[in-house]
This record gives sequence, C-alpha cells and structure tokens, in this order.
Amino acid sequence: MSAIPSGTELCRPFVPARDFGLSKRFYEALGFEKLLDADVAIFAAGSGGFILQPFDNEELAENFMMQLMVDDLDAWWEHLASLDLPGCFGVQPPRAPAMQPWGLRIAYVIDPSGVLWHVAQRRAGAVQD
Repeated sequence: MSAIPSGTELCRPFVPARDFGLSKRFYEALGFEKLLDADVAIFAAGSGGFILQPFDNEELAENFMMQLMVDDLDAWWEHLASLDLPGCFGVQPPRAPAMQPWGLRIAYVIDPSGVLWHVAQRRAGAVQD
C-alpha cells in the first residue's frame, strides 16, 4: 500500500444547508471562523473545517453527522448553552454532555438543516481523538 502523496493536509466535508444565510449565521454564532463567503462558505474548525453548501436535501441533512473533538467539553457546553440557539435559529436545544456507551463524552447540537454535531471530549492518550 502506498502512502498519501506529500502536501495532503486537510479533508473538508461538504455540509448541506437548507437556508444558506441562516446556516452561515448559525456557524458564526458557534464561533467557527468563516474563511470564504461565496457560492459556498468555508469554515475553519481547529485544524480542520468544512464547506457549507446551499444544498437542500432533507434526507441527507437529517442523516449527516459531524464530529468536533475538543479539549474542554465543559467549556464548549457553557458556550453552547449561552447562545440561545433555539430562540435565535429555531433549532432543538443542544443536549448536555453525557458519556456514551462507546467511550466518548459528547454534547449534541443540531444545525438549522438537521445536521447532527457530536462535540466530543478528546481523551488523553487516545491517538484517534
């Protein structure tokens, strides 16, 4: 098996948005840095990121999941809880952090299109985290 060619450094999924403007505002409120605002919007998230696209497919969006690994889930939870996401964006309230059976402590956030975000506590010594 050959190695990935050098210079490969970033993988960014395309995230669907039913209401492109609302979704951009949602991600900016969460604190993601918008790097590009054009036909698509590119957001930075730590060392990674994602491309928000004005694409509306309810079945896709409601089955699309993203994982954000963080060092301090409690700080993220305080941040999420302070934003009044349901009042500002018409989304379900975020779910508080809880330990999951597969070993990660996770808070859940659903964006305006139905995309489910797993905000997960990074574990010390777990290279996959």
